[in-house]
Amino acid sequence: QVQLVESGGGLVQAGGSLTLSCAASGSIAVISTMGWYRQAPGNQREPVATITRGGGTNYADSVKGRFTISRDNAKNTVYLQMNSLKPEDTAVYYCNAVHRVVSTYHYWGQGNQVTVAS
Repeated sequence: QVQLVESGGGLVQAGGSLTLSCAASGSIAVISTMGWYRQAPGNQREPVATITRGGGTNYADSVKGRFTISRDNAKNTVYLQMNSLKPEDTAVYYCNAVHRVVSTYHYWGQGNQVTVAS
């Protein structure tokens, strides 16, 4: 099994910055791509950014140029640096990890609230 523990959410003013961290533990070797998803009230969970073991990244159009995902494989940790935050970024952010063999099998963190005040 894999456990994902997130930290770093909170309340910030529009234009501000926050960094989310997600530490993985357990059966680390089964993890391939990691990433962040978010879910705002009344909305479906949506992908924000993903990063492969080799460092390849993908971003949602809404966060390109403002958010940066990074990964420290030695620490089994993935980060999301969020700059120029907007009220529409307000959501619960979830860390995600994909099983490297069964790609349809995902692990999830507990969720971390990010609130951006206007």
